[in-house]
Amino acid sequence: MNQTLAPQSLIGLYKESLLQHWDLPMFSDYGGSTYHYGEVAQKIHQIHLFFKECGIQKGDKVALLGRNSANWAISFLATIGYGAIAVPVLPDFNPADVHHIVKHSGSKLLFAADQLFEKLDVAEMPQLQAVISLTAFSLLFDQDAACFPAWEQHLKAGAVDLILPENFDLEELGEEELCVISYTSGTSGFTKGVMLPAASLLSNLIYAREHMPLTTGNKIVSFLPMAHVFGLLFEFLFPASVGCHITFLSKTPTPQVILKAFGEIQPHLILSVPLVIEKIYKKRILPNLEKPLMKFLLKVPGISGVLHKKVKEKLVETFGGRFHEIVIGGAPLSHEVEEFFRKINFPFTIGYGMTECGPLISYDAWNTTQPSSAGRLVDRMQVRIDSSDPYRQVGEIQVKGIHVMQGYYKNEEATQQAFTADGWLKTGDLGLIDSQNYIYIKGRSKNMLLGPSGQNIYPEEIEAKLSNLPGILENVVIEREGKLVALVFPDSEIVEAEKLDRAHVAKLMEENRVHANRELPKYSQLARIELVDQEFEKTPKRNIKRYLYTK
Repeated sequence: MNQTLAPQSLIGLYKESLLQHWDLPMFSDYGGSTYHYGEVAQKIHQIHLFFKECGIQKGDKVALLGRNSANWAISFLATIGYGAIAVPVLPDFNPADVHHIVKHSGSKLLFAADQLFEKLDVAEMPQLQAVISLTAFSLLFDQDAACFPAWEQHLKAGAVDLILPENFDLEELGEEELCVISYTSGTSGFTKGVMLPAASLLSNLIYAREHMPLTTGNKIVSFLPMAHVFGLLFEFLFPASVGCHITFLSKTPTPQVILKAFGEIQPHLILSVPLVIEKIYKKRILPNLEKPLMKFLLKVPGISGVLHKKVKEKLVETFGGRFHEIVIGGAPLSHEVEEFFRKINFPFTIGYGMTECGPLISYDAWNTTQPSSAGRLVDRMQVRIDSSDPYRQVGEIQVKGIHVMQGYYKNEEATQQAFTADGWLKTGDLGLIDSQNYIYIKGRSKNMLLGPSGQNIYPEEIEAKLSNLPGILENVVIEREGKLVALVFPDSEIVEAEKLDRAHVAKLMEENRVHANRELPKYSQLARIELVDQEFEKTPKRNIKRYLYTK
């Protein structure tokens, strides 16, 4: 099939892609079944018939709760392609938070994974008309008399005749019409519902299509949570719009599971958060670099270049061997890891965004980006730094443009607080820009600490230095009684391998503190390191919930 439609709208983009790639594979569950583009169109058609019989109207809210899967992706496309508003809910939220989000959003339908639905109480979500299984598209709950016969008639396997391409259609959405309400995890208390119009998603997608290397038939692995816009846009909506084959990791994506999938699927583009990349560096690369012979050889001219090339080849193979680049976002990457990757000419780049921008603010390709930057401002946005000298004096990064949200759902006070008086979105991030509009992030404004003489201290920079020292798996730097303290969760593999008791671990941490302080200015040096017994609580984006540890 080679029908061409002008993608004048977000929905037009997917109608075009489904029709053009009808016979190509579209979605697979890792180790499970595969849907072709035409089969996805068939499922969307069936869901639309079900929506209609249940009385779902354009503009109604439909919530989705589950880990990444083909059925999640189909349900999302069916929702926005009907003119309804998608409310993705992170599967890591506890039941009380899920109840709150579904109720607060006013969602009339819920698509839910069976095992997550079992933990919910539908009495806490009284406006729900029905709950549909993401596992098998069966009906899990029915409060509306119209929904059970509608499921029997339209969603039950084999209930609807196959649709032909010429009969397939989707409901158009105006650019300013609300498309997604994203309840982000956040790191400072309960979340807010970010209202993203069709224009924000479409602009992000068009930018990706113009600047990121994917084409029809390419493969991609989706492991970032699709209920968060970074994963939603760049591991799902973008590749689906150009005819790619997406494989979803439905299990908890540990580095071992991710690398196994990369080796088998060999994706053409990889999206990641720093935590995954840093763990791979720390476990697979650093131990070899620290061997005495390797340390010596890396200082020998000529030989160091050969060794760096071999390390790069091994690392590329680790990620599947045929990707164009790795795009890292969601949090700052360790300076040590970034510096080493640049030294071996590894094809990675760092982007910057936030849910409120759907998400992209800056990006640049791996071979043109500037070291230590978070990419260049995307060409449909404006940026300013709230300081007297944005090139040299750190200030809050503020943005304006088509990507920016409409506001927070049912929360006018929070919406007003998010914008300056003259209409710029306050990101809460601190940074600098250069003359080419490359953005350099220095930390979160709410995390910044003041030194003894008023110096700005960015705990993220200290944490980055600690994270690559021996025996440290995770750490958070806080202020106590005017002194800087690092809370550290030790690396259990090293502790067990070297049979270290708590006293020896404490001694190792003191050595780490001394080492780190040698590289830190006097006003930001650590007074002590305290051990913690459990991993730090994290958001689904794998950022530590810092606010829990700074009280």
